Amino acid sequence: MCTRFVIAAMAATLCLVSPALAQDDSYPAHAVRLIVSSLPGGNPDVLGRLLADRMSNDFGKSFAVENVTGAGGALSAIAAAKAAPDGYTLYLGDTGIMAINPLLNPDVGYDPMKDFTPITGLVGLPTILSANPKVQAATLSDFIALAKQEPGKITYGSAGIGSIHHMTMAIFADRVGIDVLHVPYRAGTAMVNGLLTGEIQVGWSGIPNVQALIAGGQLRGYCISVLQRSASTPAIPTCDELGIKGFDVATVMGMLAPAGISPKIVARLQAEIAKVMREPAMAARMEQLGMVMAENGTANYIEFRQRDAERYAAIVRKLNLQIAK
Repeated sequence: MCTRFVIAAMAATLCLVSPALAQDDSYPAHAVRLIVSSLPGGNPDVLGRLLADRMSNDFGKSFAVENVTGAGGALSAIAAAKAAPDGYTLYLGDTGIMAINPLLNPDVGYDPMKDFTPITGLVGLPTILSANPKVQAATLSDFIALAKQEPGKITYGSAGIGSIHHMTMAIFADRVGIDVLHVPYRAGTAMVNGLLTGEIQVGWSGIPNVQALIAGGQLRGYCISVLQRSASTPAIPTCDELGIKGFDVATVMGMLAPAGISPKIVARLQAEIAKVMREPAMAARMEQLGMVMAENGTANYIEFRQRDAERYAAIVRKLNLQIAK
């Protein structure tokens, strides 16, 4: 009797598990949405669409980008965290969203470590300190001198409170001893528009958003935020070259899914993304956009996220940064 009961129970369990296993094997069976935190044209959107296009071709199912902006990326993270962990919602998260926002706002609405399953790191994204040409400062040293002459008067934009643009300027201002006024926008592209119209005077921006504008003279580029010049903007010097030694601040974007996704689906996505990112055409496009290939693999990305969180926690404590009330 007991044996028959155990066999029956095992059979019932297999009946419950088998459909899930079958779904894992057939993934993706229908369209997948990829949530990104920027407006069209922003760094997450550009990278997301490149990946979505290649993955749609390779998997034979649609991978469609969904732009969710606002609150320094928090709204996109909340949308992704609340989705079903079935592999049909993926999320392109970055340092600002996954490491910085929760430090500045404990009520941000998501837990980056508990609410997401990391899939793989993708790219590192340096930023360029750009200015409206009407700013009376032709060089970085001129800008620093001007800001010191007019403390609290020069305005800078960001993609929102807690974004990498906000954090980069906070670190920069602390290093060079200036006081500048923060004007947060909903996204990086909106911030660049503010630069073009003169609504703000300066701002750190991802390279794709400003490289053509700098080349065309519509914006002025002072320096890049990492230790090596970018192949896409070789004329822009590093901050280190210009005397701000060791200045090295960038965001890293990675692919994530809602917590609880099947490890089998994670492994399949990781392998596919790694293949796409290794393609020569993709690597060339990343270089053209000023994006630096990140360490690939789920384990590497998990370790990176932990180091990133610790790094920015130390910076937030040192600078006593917080969400403005």
